[in-house]
Amino acid sequence: MPSLLEVDFAQPEGFRPLSLDLRTPDAAGAPLIVFLHGGGWLRGSRKVFTPGIGAADSFDRIVAAGFAIASVEYRLSGEARFPAQLEDVDAALAWLRDHAAEYGADASRLVLWGVSAGATLAALAGLRRDDVRGVVDWFGPADLFTMADHDMGDPPDRTREARWIGGTAAQHPETARAASPVHQVHAEAPPFHISHGTADDLVPLSQSEALAAALRHAGADVEFHAVAGGGHFWRGVSDTAPLFDRAIGFARRVTA
Repeated sequence: MPSLLEVDFAQPEGFRPLSLDLRTPDAAGAPLIVFLHGGGWLRGSRKVFTPGIGAADSFDRIVAAGFAIASVEYRLSGEARFPAQLEDVDAALAWLRDHAAEYGADASRLVLWGVSAGATLAALAGLRRDDVRGVVDWFGPADLFTMADHDMGDPPDRTREARWIGGTAAQHPETARAASPVHQVHAEAPPFHISHGTADDLVPLSQSEALAAALRHAGADVEFHAVAGGGHFWRGVSDTAPLFDRAIGFARRVTA
């Protein structure tokens, strides 16, 4: 079993302490994956990699492949709006930069891995930092403007995205642009591994297609995989092991 450390990494003024779980393999100097959970910025837990997939098949699988993994929590949209979540990611990375080596992890070989809303945060953080070796983006919203056209039955000002940025993309275009990875792509972007199910009814496949296209246009290293029949959180995928193995292979390549 991997060793597990639970630690508070930040105490934003006026908010609850923020915690991370750091799992490490036996060998010292393991490259570090920082994981950001999903939940529409409304909910979710660092304890759950993806609903329906247990720790043994997710966190422990990654550690068994030779990585340390820090599962990081961040303030939800009911607590604070964008960009507070990116500030929380930065705080977690600062703590890990200062302390990860004490627990056998090498924070200089860093990969960000997020699912859904967490993938948006991973992409944004990776695009604004220069110490990230790669980003694994699983079915994350990439463009808040086009997400606003995806009718989920919510009033426009009560969608997940609107709650996160404080209103609709049309009402807050500068904020929506800053919160959209597709609009933050640049020539120095880190390598990306993007996977998205073709049957995702919560975040359309076109979101990841657009991000992959923007990254390619900028000259970035990008792997894009459309997973046939996959729904959100990989619902409908009978065996997710190949999806993990493909992402782990990417992380191994960029941290070599």
